[in-house]
Amino acid sequence: MAHCSRITALFAALFLAGCASQPHPLEQPRTQPLSDGLRVDVAVLETTDLHSNILSYDYYKQKADPTLGFERTVTLIRKAREQFTNSLLFDAGDTIQGSVLADYQAQVRKVDCGEELAIYKAMDAVGYDGGTIGNHEFNYGLPFLSQVTGTPMNVDGAGTQRCAGPHYPLVLANVYSARDSKPIVQPWTIVTRNMAAFTPDGSKLSVPLKIAIIGFTPPPIMQWDKQNLEGKVTVSGVVEAAQKYMPEIQAQHPDLVVAILHGGMNTAPYTSDMENGGWHLAGVPGIDVLLMGHEHTDFPGPRFEHMPDVDDEHGFVRGVPAVMGGFFGKDLGVIRLALVRQQGHWTIDKSKTFSQVWPICPPMLIAGKPTVSPTNCVPADPQIKLVVGKVQQAAIDYVNTPIGQSAVRMSSYFADEGDMSALAPVNAAQIDYVRRELAATHPELANTPVLAAAAAFRNGFGGADDYTDVLPGPLTLRNAADLYFYPNTLSAVKIDGAELKAWLEKSAERFNRIDPNAEGEQQLINTKYPGFNFDQMQGGIRYVIDVSKPAGQRIEKLSYQGKLVQPSQTFVVATNNYRASGGGHFPGLDGSNIVLASPDGTREILAQWLQAHPTLSADDLPRASWHFARLKTRGTVVFTSAGDKQAVAETDGLHTLRQVRDNGDGTAVYAIDLSK
Repeated sequence: MAHCSRITALFAALFLAGCASQPHPLEQPRTQPLSDGLRVDVAVLETTDLHSNILSYDYYKQKADPTLGFERTVTLIRKAREQFTNSLLFDAGDTIQGSVLADYQAQVRKVDCGEELAIYKAMDAVGYDGGTIGNHEFNYGLPFLSQVTGTPMNVDGAGTQRCAGPHYPLVLANVYSARDSKPIVQPWTIVTRNMAAFTPDGSKLSVPLKIAIIGFTPPPIMQWDKQNLEGKVTVSGVVEAAQKYMPEIQAQHPDLVVAILHGGMNTAPYTSDMENGGWHLAGVPGIDVLLMGHEHTDFPGPRFEHMPDVDDEHGFVRGVPAVMGGFFGKDLGVIRLALVRQQGHWTIDKSKTFSQVWPICPPMLIAGKPTVSPTNCVPADPQIKLVVGKVQQAAIDYVNTPIGQSAVRMSSYFADEGDMSALAPVNAAQIDYVRRELAATHPELANTPVLAAAAAFRNGFGGADDYTDVLPGPLTLRNAADLYFYPNTLSAVKIDGAELKAWLEKSAERFNRIDPNAEGEQQLINTKYPGFNFDQMQGGIRYVIDVSKPAGQRIEKLSYQGKLVQPSQTFVVATNNYRASGGGHFPGLDGSNIVLASPDGTREILAQWLQAHPTLSADDLPRASWHFARLKTRGTVVFTSAGDKQAVAETDGLHTLRQVRDNGDGTAVYAIDLSK
């Protein structure tokens, strides 16, 4: 609550500062030698993790969703430009993937060389000064990335033709071609912009500001997109890349160096494969401003409140002004950068510099609690829909292609608590596919037990509507996309019983350790462990999770076909390419034990399986494979999900849940009785 008040105060201060300092437009800019004492205020604006959510629309529920969408971020961008005479706009990556529209343009009706990608068209409509490449940019492969970014790459499969790309420069310093060891995208560039400046006596003049931008992506892309990148590119750590190119940048004598990192912050000792290296990158001499992303959160924000050398109130990381502007177009990152001319150079006046994240839906106080309401969101900028409206409708028409009927409801509202209805069709499709492929490609494994692992990707992280919910009735491709959110390909790994247990133990870190003797409420879910890493397995397997035990010791009664699993027993597990290649740092999964790397997408495999079961019933789906160990607790064990869904839990056989309070934002707190 105190933090919310602080945010509100800063937002107001930023607004007033911008309005108060806004001068009359320059009619005839003057040029003159730059003297000490000259001041320039610049609003550095950032979007990140847009994931091609261009319009405020939920493709899975087929309705408008005003709580997300770049078209509303544009409204904030235009307001910032009205408030501040000087501004720069950058994007921190994960831009071209993540929505039905993105998949449509990449995998269904692929854009041709002369056609600009819809998200880039929308971004060009508002005008960007630069951006970088996120990890999800690599999901569709290097040839596609090369084409749609307008960047010829000297890598296998990528052409040398320069195709239509965004009208702003992209930079990426830490990914290199395996052919020549040169960056696949220019590592850095310089943009020069004229800025309104003020002398100590209040006179106004126009001055050029020379801004260097350098970009970075998470080094673990080599694991996450191994099938797309192995043998084609190499990756370095973000700090090493910054140190490599900083001398070149400084030789150009820029006035400002902006590091655009698709990554967040981790204060653990630095390693070259660190996923979120922002804290360490801020310590590289010469970096003046740090823009971050990837973690789908806000900085400044409470998640970073207690990090060393991090000013969570004003937005500094190790003395460097920094911002991380949310995800899905829900926010705009803003740094109010105060520059002053001293001894012939521009320096940052840190006493007048601060960062803020502007939400498209500012929280309202409901029952004393800050709550995001769809009724309190800024309007969409009408220009963006005009730019992408036709391809948007084409994508919607495509995903409404019928593929069958279902007699069962498949939802993820209580996937963390044991409702596997939304995971069962995914696992069934994976098992069926792998069994057929193994018989043809690995006949020596044809009789090996095949299991499948799936996670609930839509588990409420993005709010009350961020759940899979496929109702009984007609099924379309949209439902398949809802059931399997990411454009992963299918992989299968060969493991033994000990590795199987270790896999499940890692997954069970999704839960906090519950103390049976503690009074008061205890939270069941460990929100620091992402839901997309909570793999749940099916295929004749059964197991129990004891949340009273420490992590690593929770899996009990692990059996296959009614018999306890032996440590040396052999299994093949169907999963996705991300997990099989090491994504999530699961023990024993590093890509070395992959026995099947399918070119087919898991979503497409699922859609084909659903088409092969045109009247889907409960008999077609594997039963739930796990439950919690019985545990009597003094206090109440609670978790959060979408509100008023207790009937869904009852229908799916979870009779130990009850809603205890409404949060006022579409979510509710539920209690779970672990003693039954």
